[in-house]
Amino acid sequence: TDAEVGTRQKTFAEVQTERLDQAERTVLIKCPSKLNEKKLLQYLSSHGNVKSHFFFENRGISALIEFSEKSSIASLQDAVGIPSAAEHHVVPFKSRLFTFTLKNPVSQHVEETPLHLSPQSPIPVKDLIKKLCLADSISSQMYILLNEYQLTEENIKLRFLACSLVRDFACAYFPDSTVKPFGSSVNTFGKLGSDVDMFLDFCDIGKHATKMKKGPFEMEYQMKRLPSERLATQRILSVIGDCLDNFGPGCVNVQKILNARCPLVKFSHQPTGFQCDLSVSNSIARRSSELLYIYGCLDSRVRALVFTIRCWARVHGLTNSAPGTWITNFSLTMMVMFFLQRRSPPIIPTLDQLKELADEKDKHVIGGYDCSFVSDLRKIKPTKNTETLDVLLGEFFEYFGNFDFRKNSINLRKGKEVNKPESSPLYIWNPFEQDLNISKNVNQPQLEKFIAMARESAWILQKEDKTQQMINKEPWGLAALLIPFGKNNSSKMKNRIKGIGSETIRNLLDSLKLNNASSQQKAVGK
Repeated sequence: TDAEVGTRQKTFAEVQTERLDQAERTVLIKCPSKLNEKKLLQYLSSHGNVKSHFFFENRGISALIEFSEKSSIASLQDAVGIPSAAEHHVVPFKSRLFTFTLKNPVSQHVEETPLHLSPQSPIPVKDLIKKLCLADSISSQMYILLNEYQLTEENIKLRFLACSLVRDFACAYFPDSTVKPFGSSVNTFGKLGSDVDMFLDFCDIGKHATKMKKGPFEMEYQMKRLPSERLATQRILSVIGDCLDNFGPGCVNVQKILNARCPLVKFSHQPTGFQCDLSVSNSIARRSSELLYIYGCLDSRVRALVFTIRCWARVHGLTNSAPGTWITNFSLTMMVMFFLQRRSPPIIPTLDQLKELADEKDKHVIGGYDCSFVSDLRKIKPTKNTETLDVLLGEFFEYFGNFDFRKNSINLRKGKEVNKPESSPLYIWNPFEQDLNISKNVNQPQLEKFIAMARESAWILQKEDKTQQMINKEPWGLAALLIPFGKNNSSKMKNRIKGIGSETIRNLLDSLKLNNASSQQKAVGK
């Protein structure tokens, strides 16, 4: 029942279904610059009850309007006209994107109340640091960072709307298909301003199989057959990509990247302001999103630590939005999860423990991989661990600053350091495709940079004299870690960095010695 669902935490599937349904009842309006909010809502209400709305800045003011009933959209669409610009020919695709302009703008100027605009991008790091310095503990600093960076309710609605608008195109070809977001848009670890990963899902087609049992005939559709699933994926994405490119209002810079390991279409969706990546149903990515959703919901410290570590890594150039030999945000997130599994007592369960709790409906085997884990959060016992984020942040840097990366790999299924199956500098087991390393791209120099930065950060947190720094109005705690080391103006900081630098170099040399004692001796011998 709704009441019962209201009192407990919703499952991943329930949240997705609810959001996709919400998006189906939603339209996006480009508004006139001098807008009276009351008049707009009054007009829209003549088509049906407006359940929620918000305004945001995106090359002018836009409004997202959620109606209570889907039929209200049809009523509004009946009243909307085709653009009459003489110099352009339009593609007559009727979407849920509208432009409103005032018929007689002059009369409107009287009662100007400024609109409340929902921010759709995070504040710059330098502004964040100022806010952090006003907090009273590292824990509160980390929660401030989380609040500034996490996706807002409004931004999530906009992400699901972008998927829903792409779905309107896909349905022209595949009426049963849905377009769903995955990854950071839904796993509770998304940051404002991040791309929207979406996939085209035909899974609902499989659900009909059970209905076919009745009657004397085996019945099936005549469908085009292709030699491989990959080819089918490429063809489908190619056509939908062309369709968005040719007919999609506000879809620009459409790139089809069909020869990638996972074929996709990249495009900018101007009306919502998102960069989008569209691929075809990827069940394992979906399971990863749900696993992270569960971890993110279990304990508020999980998300606070992940957001903090990712921000720290970005500031120090350990992560980068371009692909390369850097550690990815996904790898970093997995490292945080592993660290939290290793605490005593553990803060989050291992994947094997979540699998133990799974019942029949949680069983998922995808391409031969067992991806089963419990979906009902109530079945997972809360942790007895009471460590503060102040402690956890320092311990994270200590743990990975001294982790034996040469010998050990990171395994979230077991929650244990296990011997590396092969020699990649950083080995993090893919939680589901057990023969893959999710950090295979990371090279030795990047890993060493991560270790050095972790040690440096642990050192700064240990040596810190918070009261003195607050009196001197110097960045302290988390704020001190978000300033690129060696770039701080105060000479005191510079001297400290020199010390840290040489210590870090010594540590690196020590680890190289251990790593390569024999060749080191040869070098010394020369």
